[in-house]
This record gives sequence, C-alpha cells and structure tokens, in this order.
Amino acid sequence: MKALPRGFIPVMLTPFHDDLSVDYTTLRLLCDYYIDNGAVGLFANCLSSEMYELTEQERLEVIRTVVNRTAGRVPVVATGTFGGDIDEMASFSNKVYALGVDAIIILNNQFVSVEESDEVFLSRIKQWMELTPGVPFGIYECPVPYKRLVSLPVLQELLSSGRLCYHKDTSLQIDQVKSKIKAGSGSRFGVYDAYMVHAKASLEAGAMGLSCIQGNFFPRLLADFCLRPSVDFQAFLTDNMELMHSAYPTSAKYVLQKQGFPISLTTRRKVDPLTEELQAKLDHLLTSASRYRSP
Repeated sequence: MKALPRGFIPVMLTPFHDDLSVDYTTLRLLCDYYIDNGAVGLFANCLSSEMYELTEQERLEVIRTVVNRTAGRVPVVATGTFGGDIDEMASFSNKVYALGVDAIIILNNQFVSVEESDEVFLSRIKQWMELTPGVPFGIYECPVPYKRLVSLPVLQELLSSGRLCYHKDTSLQIDQVKSKIKAGSGSRFGVYDAYMVHAKASLEAGAMGLSCIQGNFFPRLLADFCLRPSVDFQAFLTDNMELMHSAYPTSAKYVLQKQGFPISLTTRRKVDPLTEELQAKLDHLLTSASRYRSP
C-alpha cells in the first residue's frame, strides 16, 4: 500500500445536465481542472459529489470516469460503503476497488447506529476487512446521516491493520486532529483536515493535507495553502465559511463558472436557492480572493 501524497485532495463535485443526468463530459474536464490547479489526489463519490443522490450504477460510473480520466496522474479514493449489511457493503467496495481506485473510503456512520458502541463498530469493520482482503481504505467522518467521530482507540486499532491510509477529519477539534496525527506517525497514513478554522495549525502539526469544500471554490489557492500555510488566507476562508456553505454545492459551481469553468449550476440536492443577493456576495468573495493569487 502506497501512502497518499501531501497536499490538497478535493472532495469532488458532480456536474449534471439540466435534466439532472450526470454530465460525464464535464466530469472529465473537472478532473483535469483540479489536477491542473494543484490537487495531489481526488476524492470521488463523496458528500460534495452528491453521493446519496446517485444510484449505485451512477456511483460506479462516476468513479470509473474519474479513474480513467486521471490515468494515474494522481491517486483516486472513493466512497465504497452505503448501508445494507456488511456483505452488501463489502461487495460494493470490491466493485469500486476493481475500477482502479487507490483506496476505498468507508463511512463509519454506515456500520453502526448512533447508540451502538465503538466495540460494535470495530467488530463490523473487521468483518468488512475480511471480505475485502488487501484493500487499502480510509475513513470519512461524514456528517450525513449523522456524524460519528473516530476515537483514538478505534484509530489505533485500525492502524494496526496496515491498511488504513486516509482519514478525513471533521471533528473541528485541533487537539483530536493532533492526537490522530501522532497515532499515525511512522505509518503510511495521513490525516486530511476538513476544517479551515484550524487548518494552518493542523498542517503545521503534521497533517498530510486538506479535503475541504473551500477547495471547490478556489482549488489553486487551497493547493498553495497546503504548501505554504498563510494566516491571512486562513482568516479569509474562516470569515467566509458560512457564505461558502450557503446553497452548497450550487454556490461552488457558481464560483467555478464565474472563473471560466463550464459547469452547470444544476444539483440534485435540496439546497437553498441561489438568490441575486447570494450571487452578489459570491461575486464579492471572488473579487476578494484575487488578492491571494500568485502573480
């Protein structure tokens, strides 16, 4: 198992046609766009990809398209667990891995209910691992349908397998992030933080990189930030965090469109409308971001 690279791994958007069908042509261009703007890997079929709004066949086709277009230029990881029993989740994970991804991302909230213990979670993860022999994996603390944080004992247990390579942390707690970084020190494992408020501290503590929605507005700036963490740019993103979460992912598609990328604003997710007032705020955001761009 190879370690994933240090830097920005975007949580990919999914482009749609106006009739809500997946726009695979633009998806291919989006792969190039992320990579050309400094992404060191791609996270396909994630929450930003509207994974819960895709059918199983669409999930597989989206992942296949990303893997084929990327063609080994950067690693690709993709979510491979969606409800059902362990056998069903493992079967889908094996289908995803067969497409050529570098790691399967598991959603820890799909293995246990809110009330069930870490012991139950570990028991079921181990069953999944037995049914996916040798498959590298990562864990995403996805907030939907509910957020379940990965405790340090759970992380340490999974690290001992030698198969855990990626963790998208959404704890919003820098002390937890630092503890996870320390636990994975010396192994082919990386924490990729999702929270911009402490992103600089996370990177300086040894996080491998960032996997945050802000990169779907300004991928080049996030890639540069991973290499050279800036207090000013972190403050800019922190100050505008609520705005960038508004009507997301439509808002991100709007900002990409304004920067010249040919993506439709269409989404399957039920989000707030992109009002004229919100568009004006996003236009101002785009103008404000220009001062952080390299000459």
